[in-house]
This record gives sequence, C-alpha cells and structure tokens, in this order.
Amino acid sequence: MANRGPSYGLSREVQEKIEQKYDPDLEQRLVDWIVAQCGGSVEKPPAGREDFQKWLMDGTVLCRLINSLYPKGKEPVKKISESQMAFKQMEKISQFLQAAEAYGVTKTDIFQTVDLWEGKDMAAVQRTLMALGSVAVTNDDGLYKGDPDWFHRKAQGYRREFTEEQLRQGRSLISLQMGSNRGASQSGMTGYGMHRQIM
Repeated sequence: MANRGPSYGLSREVQEKIEQKYDPDLEQRLVDWIVAQCGGSVEKPPAGREDFQKWLMDGTVLCRLINSLYPKGKEPVKKISESQMAFKQMEKISQFLQAAEAYGVTKTDIFQTVDLWEGKDMAAVQRTLMALGSVAVTNDDGLYKGDPDWFHRKAQGYRREFTEEQLRQGRSLISLQMGSNRGASQSGMTGYGMHRQIM
C-alpha cells in the first residue's frame, strides 16, 4: 500500500463514500467461492476489507481463480510468478483483468489495478469478482465449482426468426422513431433567411 498521510475535505468525503459501498457479506461469499473454485491450495483470509485486499493484492489468488475456469492446458495465465516484487505483483493483477475481460466480463465491470493494489476501491474489486462468477455460472461448462445460487445467471439472447413476407412488410413501414408522414405539409413555412412577422 502507498504510504500516504490522512486525507481531508472533499477527498476524504469521496473516499468514505467509496468505502461505504464495500459489502462484508459479499466478501464472505466471494472468499468461499474462490476457495472452492481454486481447491485446497488457497487458504481463507481473516474477515475484513484490509485482509481481503492483502489476500488478493499479490495477484496469485486471482490468477489461480481465472485459470481454474478454463480446461487443463488452455489456462490464460501460463506461468504464475512467485516474485514478491511490486511490479511483478501488479503485472499478475493486470493479467487477471485481461483474462477476465477475454472470459466475458464487460469492460465496465472491471476494476483498475490501483483499486486493489492501493485499496482505493475494494467495492470495484467485489463487482469484478461478482461479474466473473456470474459469467462462470452462465457458461455452464462444468468448470464452475461452488453453489450456483451465489451468483445470478446472465440473460441469454433470444433469437427471433422472421419469414421473408414479414421482412418485406417491415421494410414498407415508417418507424415511429422517424416520425410520421401523415398530415405533414410545409404550408405556412417561410424560407431560410426570411423575416418572421411578429404581431
């Protein structure tokens, strides 16, 4: 974590609002899922935002998590570095974020590396992990481990098929978004540059 003094004024208010979004109950559910998904090689951290951050901060747990959602031999993070150097740990977090986006997590649900590394927005980290769990449950490929009720399933597309006749009829209609051509005329309109008479 960066060595910073206390914040005051508006920056302190903003940080407090961000910290209020953090959900301790969600933290416990995410920890349970990560431990179940990664198997016995990952130990649970003590409860609390700071401990949750320290547990994920080096990126190793996150890389193991994303690798566990892929079949053997197709893991996105080929080699998980054991280095304790700060830039290597941040690199692992970045690898997780890239792999999560490739897995199907939308870009708007993905946290920034500093949100986790400096503990600026742990609620964003929770949001990303929730989105990842939802995608994993929705994929239903047998690689998800844990209770499927922990995450909601994402809506699947509903494909509609239209006949040629229906498509032809649709082309001849004017959409309401384009306005209406019934009763429209240009009577009473003046040309550009002409003065209006105001009475």
